[in-house]
Amino acid sequence: MPLMKKIILILITALVLSGCVQKSNAPQETGDHPFVDRYMNNVTQLTFDGDNGEAYFSWDDLRLIYQSNRGGQACDKIWIMNIDGSDRRRVSPGRGAHTCSFFFPGNQKIIFASTSHLSGDCPPRPERPPGVRFIWPLFPYDIFVADADGSGLIKITDNPKYDAEPIVSPDGKQVVFGSQRDGDFDIYIMNADGANVRRLTDTLGYDGGPWFSPDGKKIVWRAWYPKTAEELALWRDCMEKDYIIAVPLDIWVMDADGTNKVRLTQNGATNWSPSWHPDGKRIIFASNIDDWHADIKKFGHNFELYLINIDGTGLERITFNNVFDSFPMFSNNGEKIVFASNRNPQKPRATDIFIADWVE
Repeated sequence: MPLMKKIILILITALVLSGCVQKSNAPQETGDHPFVDRYMNNVTQLTFDGDNGEAYFSWDDLRLIYQSNRGGQACDKIWIMNIDGSDRRRVSPGRGAHTCSFFFPGNQKIIFASTSHLSGDCPPRPERPPGVRFIWPLFPYDIFVADADGSGLIKITDNPKYDAEPIVSPDGKQVVFGSQRDGDFDIYIMNADGANVRRLTDTLGYDGGPWFSPDGKKIVWRAWYPKTAEELALWRDCMEKDYIIAVPLDIWVMDADGTNKVRLTQNGATNWSPSWHPDGKRIIFASNIDDWHADIKKFGHNFELYLINIDGTGLERITFNNVFDSFPMFSNNGEKIVFASNRNPQKPRATDIFIADWVE
């Protein structure tokens, strides 16, 4: 989950300020971009400064935790705000890169990935290989727990490679996360204090973005497994040089102990950023499946939001526009949805946080 603004907009290419808000009712139209949002009413922009992403609800649905380079920061910091965009405050250290934040149940503690324990302000980016426009750097993040105001910071992983993407289980006892610790990129689970780390995926390739179901019994994630000699060589190079380039991704579900893995999508597109509907029966995710360019036989970078049942049936498109929409999360009561988007025509290349009422 690194700020995929520039970081994951990287992966997605094949593969948050002021207290004012902007509101509109769907369907809506802004400038040259028509926005039609199925089930989404009163779409409200919450951030206006810098690039912003990965905003996730507190368990009482009153606050959002997110990452942003607002204020001209060279790399992202973690911020908390109310769901109306007010009372914005930084809760991560002022030095280092930070990503992938989440609340613990009870809303008194938070978790996020950070490089603040390392020297320097922002970690150096790996060099792009020849002919590649974008890469997703795998910075040497470790995972930290803190009080909700940012105090009492404790590092709970110790890995010279990438540890990030932590999501806390509904009972607050477990954390699922993505890691590069064993030479590959896999999903792991650990106790909330960092103890008892167990590996849940072991197929060579990319397994990332895990998320617990509302009952904590299942995990959804995104994956790509190289098959050909060329793909295998590409993947080995990525792991050696600590980055990922654009690859197709599919949505998978497994039991929380790593068993019963089921693939939900198989369309050749980049399907990613999955999370759960509160009913536990559906998953919302972002995909460029409908941005196929037949002339160059390639998927584009326009990502929309989709729902799918946990058995892979009932795929339904939620947003219809020509700009990036991703990082969706439902409020725990199912009444709202938060997501990141490039839909502000005044800053079309920047990502901001939006919130909407969800009505089915």
